[in-house]
Amino acid sequence: MQALDELWAVILERRGADPESSYTAKLFAKGRPKIAQKVGEEAVETVIAALVQDKDALAAESADLLYHLLVLWADCGLDPNDVAAVLETRKR
Repeated sequence: MQALDELWAVILERRGADPESSYTAKLFAKGRPKIAQKVGEEAVETVIAALVQDKDALAAESADLLYHLLVLWADCGLDPNDVAAVLETRKR
């Protein structure tokens, strides 16, 4: 997905930026525990949106979840291609 590739590039670009300059840089500055916490929060919000059957909210919360997950991957040194490789091994 081109949108995720573009988002990944922006996240990497902001990894060492001034925390006052962007939300992404602020997340990196707060560290992995805060980033992981945000992934958990967004996952719960995504589930709630799905359970109440609100497609617009589900799309918005899914976008938030994917963003925070990508930030977590970047903080952990995990490339999306690493995840894609694991998915490839799970194909039947």
